[in-house]
Parts: sequence; C-alpha cells; structure tokens
Amino acid sequence: MNQLPIIDIAPLYADEPDAWREVAAQIDAACREWGFFYITGHAISPVRIKSLLDAAKAFFALPDAEKLKIDITQTRHHRGYGAIATEQLDPSKPSDLKETFDMGFHMAADHPEVLAEKPLRGPNRHPQLPGWEALLEHHYQDMQALAQTLLRAIAMALDIEPDFFDKRFHEPISVFRMIHYPPRHTASSAEQQGAGAHTDYGCITLLYQDEAGGLQVRNLKGEWIDAPPIEGSFVVNLGDMMARWSNDRYTSTPHRVISPLGVDRYSMPFFAEPHPDTEISCLPNCSSAANPPKYPPVTSADYLLSRFADTYAYRREEIA
Repeated sequence: MNQLPIIDIAPLYADEPDAWREVAAQIDAACREWGFFYITGHAISPVRIKSLLDAAKAFFALPDAEKLKIDITQTRHHRGYGAIATEQLDPSKPSDLKETFDMGFHMAADHPEVLAEKPLRGPNRHPQLPGWEALLEHHYQDMQALAQTLLRAIAMALDIEPDFFDKRFHEPISVFRMIHYPPRHTASSAEQQGAGAHTDYGCITLLYQDEAGGLQVRNLKGEWIDAPPIEGSFVVNLGDMMARWSNDRYTSTPHRVISPLGVDRYSMPFFAEPHPDTEISCLPNCSSAANPPKYPPVTSADYLLSRFADTYAYRREEIA
C-alpha cells in the first residue's frame, strides 16, 4: 500500500501479443488499485529530458516582465506563462506556490477553429529563447505518441477496440506543462503548498519530476505517501475523464506537491486529453444493471473548461 507499481513498457514497442497482454494486465491492476504507476522502457531519451530541464530553468529565471509577455491570463486559449499563485488546486488552501508554462496542440491564427473562437484552440505562445520553440513542439508530439501507446494498452485492458483512443485523439487538447516550484521558505504562509490536493482533469498524465521530490499520492486508506523520483521514469496517473469513461473501474487519484526545503523543484507533466468534441461517457462494458453509469455524458472541452473555472480565478471572471 505504500509503493507505486513500476511497469516496464518496452514490450509495447514490439509486435508480440503475449507481451502486450502482460503489460496491459499490469497497467489494469495499477489503474484499479492506485490510478498511479511509474513507467520505464519508454522512448523519451535522457538527452531530451536534460535539454527540456535546461530550457525550463532558463525560462523561469527570466525577469517577471519578460515572462509576462506571454501571460496566460491574457489569452482565450490557455497558453503561456502562469505566475506564482495563478492556480488554486485545493480551494481549502492558499493559491499554489508554483509558476508554469503551458502549451498545447498548435493551431495557426487563421485556422477555421481559431477564427470561430472555439475554446482551447489557438497558436502556442513561446518565449523568445534560442531553440525553445523547436524543442518544445517536437517534445509535444513525442509525448502525445507515448500517451497513445499507453492508451492502446489501456484499451486492451478494458477489452475495447484497439484504436478506440487513437480515433479520439485527432487534434487533441493535450497540454504540455513546465512547472517551477520555489523553495518552501518562500511561501506566503505555512498553509501554502506547491500544488494543493487535486485530481487531474484529463485522460492520463505522464510526469517527469526532477530529483527534488515532493509529490505525494493518496492511497486507498486515505494516507498520503511519497512518490519519489526514479531516474529514467515517468509517473503516470489517470485523470477524471478516464474515471468517467471506465465508470470508476479506474481511479482518478488525489495527489499534491509539498514544496521541498531549500531547493527549487522542476517538473514537466503531459496531460493527454482528446479532441474537444469527444463525448466522455461510460464504456459499454463498464456498466451493468447492478452498476449503472455514474456520470452523464459530457464533451472533453466542456468538462475541461468546467474544471478550469474551479482552478483559475481569471477563468471564473470570464464566465461571470
């Protein structure tokens, strides 16, 4: 109950059905018992991670005035820089002690969906740092590919069509995020956490975390346990959309970040979220007469926007 599973997904890169089924069974067990697990054997190289980490440190070290040139609160499609205390993930705690950079699926300003002002659709807003845009746009595509590899294994575990998720991740609203957590002594109060307790909103999240630590996951007993960094791994967790799709067969698990003492923490989550018009409703084999669907159908975009309104003051003001 106090250690997250570690799953080697290298077999998912080969065409061996028995090996796929073994990995899918491990993922299924982890999704039922935890909603969290580590993966190793993925295709993202240590060189890529170092390049991204160096880029994150360079960006967050810029003067605030420079970062705020791409202020996330000044955009309709939720891209750019979020200053410290922009988010409040736990409404019972002060706003979070972290600053962020968000990017998504790039759509040019003249794309029909952007011209129609569809929510969460638009161009990425990158800082003017050498090599930044090419690095991050390439990584976004690679992380989307990794997420969809995992989702094919989850489809096997759920006994649904192998390409169920692939069909729904065309032009997704997935988000890649960089996060900087300043040391705990910079908090505005003892109650301010790096990231307050919350569940993720989307389908699955793949998280790189540096060596500073601080991630905690709530187990089935309601206890907070540490999810320490493991070199070469990603932490994977399920979001609310997957819980709704699976009718809570799979768990969207609360987690939080306690800012480390005396050091800065950097993490880079990828939130895999399907096309905005995708209907999130109970899968046929995840309900029965004794276990009817627990959630009404909702589109991916509508659900995500409803959660953003809870988390970001600027989104609440837009809706009001």
